[in-house]
Amino acid sequence: MRLDVSTEQELVRDTTRRFLAERAPLTEVRRLFDDPLGYDRAWWRQGAELGWTSMLVPEEHGGGSLTGEGLLDLAMVAEEMGRMVSPGPLAPVNVVAALLGACGPRDKVLEGLIAGDVVAAWCVAEPGANGTWGPAAGVASTAERTSAGWLISGTKSPVEAAVGADYLLVSARAPDGPAQFLVPATAAGITITPLRSLDFTRRYASVRFEQVEVGAEAIVGGADDVERGIQLAVALQCAETVGVIDRVFSFTVEYAFDRSTFGRALASYQALKHRFADMKMWLEACHATAAGAVDAVQAASPDAARLVSVAAAYIGDRSTAMIQDCVQLHGGIGITWEHDIHLYLRRATVNRATYGTPHDHRERVAALLAA
Repeated sequence: MRLDVSTEQELVRDTTRRFLAERAPLTEVRRLFDDPLGYDRAWWRQGAELGWTSMLVPEEHGGGSLTGEGLLDLAMVAEEMGRMVSPGPLAPVNVVAALLGACGPRDKVLEGLIAGDVVAAWCVAEPGANGTWGPAAGVASTAERTSAGWLISGTKSPVEAAVGADYLLVSARAPDGPAQFLVPATAAGITITPLRSLDFTRRYASVRFEQVEVGAEAIVGGADDVERGIQLAVALQCAETVGVIDRVFSFTVEYAFDRSTFGRALASYQALKHRFADMKMWLEACHATAAGAVDAVQAASPDAARLVSVAAAYIGDRSTAMIQDCVQLHGGIGITWEHDIHLYLRRATVNRATYGTPHDHRERVAALLAA
């Protein structure tokens, strides 16, 4: 848990927590398992009214945050959404909004994203590619220059929130290097194929671009902006995963005090105390590494790429290990459909593989240190 939280940031956290408890309890999350979008657009617009979609956008483009440190505020929202395994395209919409705001806004699109009326998906990952977590490597999709603009070809997968998205921000190899292009999801030549996901609360898809024509104005930044998007997405994901494991640890400790065997609470057994102590240490380390990554990206630190990957590698490994341990501590009920712990394990497992696995991020740290 952060120790340097301001009064304004506490307000962001508490407001988000109350809103999610009221409007998106776990019963509502379960109800949306079979929903094509996986979330309610009306609910998402209400979240946008709380500022969820504007925190990474400069004030001159209609954005802004309560404290002026947008990513720190948004990370608190992400952590609270992790605590409730909440649905909604928080990371992709905010990454796209941040990049549009920084690279020359498309006023109508950005305005729609901030209002919650428009949803955008960030198409960066590619199937079977290694090194997609760096802007200059692993990008097989191409963008060819034409007299009227660009022709985009390639496949992106998995793409969060592509189903139901209004716009797609796709990375591709242009003649001058990696770049990103804002494309309407309804453009000719785009095929969006839903994918099955281990996480019932998130929707992913494979997006194929076949000679998709876009205008010259569609380009959104270059390699540095792709890298910025990666850092933002991974930092938010780390914050969300910390919220997941914090909540699981909390209700597991509570269960251990409530559950008794032979007249004693489970939490009173020395062997279990040792396990809880280990998990508490890992949890606080996850909090610290996630906070370090968020702070570095917020400050645009030269070490941001390295610290983000350090956090992703550590949290990715520890999160699933901790939750699996908590499943065992619950006994038989921990492996039932009715218990909520599997929802948290699913979210942590998918997060562990999205935007790079722990192995990918350790490789990235090694490459950055060797550069």
